[in-house]
Amino acid sequence: MHDATPPPPLKGVQLALGTLALSLATFMNVLDSTIANVALPAISGDVGVSPGQGTWVITSFGVANAISVPLTGWLTQRFGAVRLFTASVLLFVLTSWLCGFAGSLETLVLFRVLQGAVAGPMIPLSQTLLLASYPASRAGTALALWGMTTLVAPVVGPLLGGWITDNVSWPWIFYINVPVGLAAALMTWSIYRTRETPTRKLPIDTIGLALLVLWVGALQLMLDTGKEHDWFASGFVVALAVVAVVSFAVFVLWELTDAHPVVDLSLFRQRNFAAGVVALSVAYGVFFGNVVLLPLWLQQWLGYTSTAAGMALAPVGLFAILLTPLVGKKVAQWDPRKMATLAFIVFALVMGMRAQFSTDTDFAHIMVPTLVQGVAMAFFFIPLTSITLSGLPPMRIPAAAGLSNFVRITAGAMGVSMTTTLWENRAAMHHAHLTESLVDGQGVFAQTLAQLQKAGLTQEQAWAQINRLIDQQAYTRAVDDIFWASSLLFIVLIGFIWLTRRPVPVGNMPADAAAH
Repeated sequence: MHDATPPPPLKGVQLALGTLALSLATFMNVLDSTIANVALPAISGDVGVSPGQGTWVITSFGVANAISVPLTGWLTQRFGAVRLFTASVLLFVLTSWLCGFAGSLETLVLFRVLQGAVAGPMIPLSQTLLLASYPASRAGTALALWGMTTLVAPVVGPLLGGWITDNVSWPWIFYINVPVGLAAALMTWSIYRTRETPTRKLPIDTIGLALLVLWVGALQLMLDTGKEHDWFASGFVVALAVVAVVSFAVFVLWELTDAHPVVDLSLFRQRNFAAGVVALSVAYGVFFGNVVLLPLWLQQWLGYTSTAAGMALAPVGLFAILLTPLVGKKVAQWDPRKMATLAFIVFALVMGMRAQFSTDTDFAHIMVPTLVQGVAMAFFFIPLTSITLSGLPPMRIPAAAGLSNFVRITAGAMGVSMTTTLWENRAAMHHAHLTESLVDGQGVFAQTLAQLQKAGLTQEQAWAQINRLIDQQAYTRAVDDIFWASSLLFIVLIGFIWLTRRPVPVGNMPADAAAH
């Protein structure tokens, strides 16, 4: 079908099955951004790397996903939304299967990069196809149904990932995508193949795309490998930094002057877009860094299993699921700046609560801030996206939503790298402070050493035991430092929200506003 008349809305069983197929694909995609978090220690142990290096499994997916998001518009016009979406889901299934087979960190990261790259068009297109399936009067219902899948997935992700890691094996966190993805692709194709969008050949900005891959890739690689190479003492890290800075500068100049830019940077001239994207992306980077950090600390230093760590992270969805429909309904009437401010205050409070954690903190006290964080989640995405896209003509909203998502996902990957690096650096500093009193062999450490030797340990075993206890304290103090810093950052980011103008309180929110 190549005429410009949109097909009529779906009805009855077809509508229900179409919604289910698109929701399944979205669910699978969002699930994959959180399911690996609790499996990181198991994956790292299996492929023989440190948990810090294991975070590459998450950052590589995020960066590749971010780079492919801005290409969605061009690919849709070239191949059609239905073909592109179905192909994206099938390629996601294939790359998930390859991830499960990976025997080393290098191959797993390579397959995660491919998985992230093919996943880019899935979320924006699932929204596009879903909105075309419903009459315009029910667009709000369609977006609410779609939004629920993106909220439930982060709850199910850690629980499912933890249970699979403990009871089966970590490759199955990737293998479960195979039946889900195949079902989603089959249902989508059978219902939507007669509803293909018009296609046309458009030029693609290959130089802009190459520069985008180059600067984002170099910057992420620098953040991921910097610690191992002693940062700027290493020629390799310096070279990556130079490549990132130079290619970014050339990229900006090129995109501002090209007739068909891969990323429309002129959007940043709009005050609401610029301030909104900064607030949304930095906040998401801080939030996502903490989402990865918490299960790492629980499993490495508090002895939690993957399942228990998943249970400590799961309650985040309860308030988010309850409050999101209200936020979606009221965002056009209430001031979204006030709603986003509430989100950041609650995030700051949650991080402040977590900054009180110690090695003695029990499971219930670890769960409480996670539960409260659900309130912040509900008031975070929709109001901020509404602010970011407000005042833009309808023609520019798809490009703006794509660019906003690109910056946010990139910030999330970089947030993980920076958070885990800072955590290890602060832990090394706390370890040094804690061991200063060991130098003279006096005090508590000397008594502890004597007691451990009396209990039958050799001197080496006793020292190893003491070192483990010092490490546990050092990493716990370091995790508290990160939580305090995160809390302060959320307070500072409130300023960016108030740099924006209030969106016009009448009329409907842009369709892309729920995009996660």
